[in-house]
Amino acid sequence: MSVQELYRICKISRDIIDEKGYGIGTVIARPFIGTNADNFTRTYNRKDFEAEDFGKTMLDVFIENNKEVLAIGKIQDLFSERGISRSIHTNGNTDGIEKTIHEIKNAKEDLVFVNLVDFDMLYGHRNNIEGYAKALEEFDNKLHEIMENLRENDILIITADHGNDPSTPSTDHNREYVPILAYGKKLKQNVDIGIRDTYADISATILDLFNITKLEGTSFKKDIV
Repeated sequence: MSVQELYRICKISRDIIDEKGYGIGTVIARPFIGTNADNFTRTYNRKDFEAEDFGKTMLDVFIENNKEVLAIGKIQDLFSERGISRSIHTNGNTDGIEKTIHEIKNAKEDLVFVNLVDFDMLYGHRNNIEGYAKALEEFDNKLHEIMENLRENDILIITADHGNDPSTPSTDHNREYVPILAYGKKLKQNVDIGIRDTYADISATILDLFNITKLEGTSFKKDIV
C-alpha cells in the first residue's frame, strides 16, 4: 500500500483506540521498501500517532510562557504537535545533524529540540553494532561544530529517551539509564550531577534555566551554572 494509505489506516486505529479508551500511547506507521522479509528496509516516512490525553509537558509550559520551540526530527509526532512553534522533518542522522547546526546559527526560537532517529531505528533495534559505532563516530565528529556555533548563553544537553544497546540478544529497549551531558560556554566544567532520580530532572532543569516553574523532577541548574 502507499505511505498515505498506511497513514490513513493508522489514524483510524488511533481514533478507535481513543474512542474505546484502551489507553494505548502510540500507533506507529512504519513504512518499508523491499519485496520480502530478507530485504525489507525501513524508510524515513515513519509517523507516530500519539494519544493526546497525556499530561502537560515542558513544551506546553514553554508555549504558555510565550516561548518558542523548534522541533527537529520526529519530535512533532511524539508530542502530537503540542507545544511546538515550528517543525523540521529530517531524513536520518546526517540530515538531522546538519539541520541542527544550521538552526543553531539561524533559529530565533528559545528551545531547539532534536531527535536523531538512526541510533534507534537503524542500529539499536537491528542489533547493528558496527552501524551504531559509525553513527556515534559521525555525531562525535560533528559535535565540535555544534559546540563552536553555540552563542554565549546557549546550553547544549545531550541525552536519550531509553537504552538501546545493539549488542544484547534482544532488539528491545535495554539499559534504561541514559546519559546526560550538558555543555555551555558559561557553564561549570567537570561537574558530576550523579545518577538522577527521574528523567524529569532534565525538563525541570531546562524550565529552571528559563526561570519558569517546573512540572516534575529536581533541577540541577545550581550544579552547572
